[in-house]
Amino acid sequence: MGAERVGTRPSAPHTGRLGDPYRGTSRGTGGVRAPVASEEDIMALQTAASLENLAAGTYRAFARLPFVANGNRTLAEFVTRTARHHEEHAKAFNEAVTRAGGREQSGTDPKYAAVVREALPTLRTPGDMVGLAISLEDVAAQTYTKNIGQVSSEPLRRLFGSVAPVEAQHRATLLVVRALLSAGDERLIARPADAGKLPAAVGSAGLPDAFQSTADASPVSEGAIR
Repeated sequence: MGAERVGTRPSAPHTGRLGDPYRGTSRGTGGVRAPVASEEDIMALQTAASLENLAAGTYRAFARLPFVANGNRTLAEFVTRTARHHEEHAKAFNEAVTRAGGREQSGTDPKYAAVVREALPTLRTPGDMVGLAISLEDVAAQTYTKNIGQVSSEPLRRLFGSVAPVEAQHRATLLVVRALLSAGDERLIARPADAGKLPAAVGSAGLPDAFQSTADASPVSEGAIR
């Protein structure tokens, strides 16, 4: 499925640059001196890592669900690949926070961890799973987009700016998947897609908004280490 490829293809954020926002500075491979990180920078990175830890763990839990493990192969591949993306993002944020002088965040975002704990036992269908995944990807994309204007240095703005679009891609893919599930035929979730059988809603499902909202972004302190 073309839309599914968009959401799962490793892109620029999955290069070596992702894990080293201070590359080219004195904290990286040489060059100009890196700016000192603020307390807000460290909290923002820890919160981002907590969101990514939660997302990675949630997608791993998705992969174990019978209707994923024994269901549509394309959807199962998306779940597995997206879990790896979130693991890479968590590693990148934690590498950045330790370079900035903070403590690595191995925990999960407390607000959304509670949501996931409550929701996981209730998932009965692929549609249920996709709804929860959309929520996690949306809050991550909104949070990192807002963080771009909150952190104090260009390397960190570049890091958040490289991850936010990937989360938005994940969400877009999931919105298309939800539209296909609503059509009542899981076989439509396939790669390559049978374009002649796709419902018209797929054409706009993945991009419902002209701009990325930040209204529901998590505060920088939400997943910070106390």
